[in-house]
Amino acid sequence: MAEQIFPTKGNLIKTKRQLAQAAMGYELMDRKRNILVREMVTLVDEAKELRSSIESTYSEAYKSLERANTATGFAFELAQTIPVENSLKLTVKSVMGVELPKIVSEIEPPTEPAYPMHLTNPAFDDAFMSFNKVKVFTVRLAEVENDIYRLANGIIKTQKRANALKNIIIPKFREQLKFISNALEEKEREEFSRQKVIKRRKVAK
Repeated sequence: MAEQIFPTKGNLIKTKRQLAQAAMGYELMDRKRNILVREMVTLVDEAKELRSSIESTYSEAYKSLERANTATGFAFELAQTIPVENSLKLTVKSVMGVELPKIVSEIEPPTEPAYPMHLTNPAFDDAFMSFNKVKVFTVRLAEVENDIYRLANGIIKTQKRANALKNIIIPKFREQLKFISNALEEKEREEFSRQKVIKRRKVAK
C-alpha cells in the first residue's frame, strides 16, 4: 500500500494529518468503549437486584393471594375492578451515541384501592399492593435489560472500529509515512551528492 503513494512533501503532510486523525479516532473509540462498559456493568448490577426484588415480591404476593382466596374464595370478579395499566410511554436518551429507550411510567402505589374494601380482607389488600410493586419493578427491569442489550451491541461495534483503527488504519498510515519519509530523505541525499559533484567540477575548472 505504501509503495503506491507518490513521495512528495504534500503527501507527507497529508499522511501525517491522517495518522493524527486516526490516532485521535482510536482514542475516542477507546474512551467510548470504556464509558459504555461502565454503564453496562452498573445496569447489570441493577438488573440482578431487580430480579431478586421481583422474585421475593411475587412470593409475598402469591402467599397473600392464597390466604385471601382461602378466606373469601377466588377473587376473579374483584380482579376485574383493577384498571388496566396504560400510563407507559417511551422516550429516548443517548449514551455516547447509543440510543436507549426510556420508559416513562406514572405507576405509583395507589392511595385508595380500586375495589370495594368491604368485600375483601387484609390478605387481599397485601396481595394487591405486592402485585403493584411487582409491576413497578417489572417496568424498570424491562428498561434496564433493553439498555444492557443495546449497550452490549454498542460496545461490540465500538470495539470493532477501535480494532480496525489500531490494527489496520494506523499501521497503514505509519507505513506510508515511513515510505514517504525515507524516499524524501533519499532524494535529499542524492541532491546533496549531486550538488557536491557540481561544486567540485566548478572548483576544478
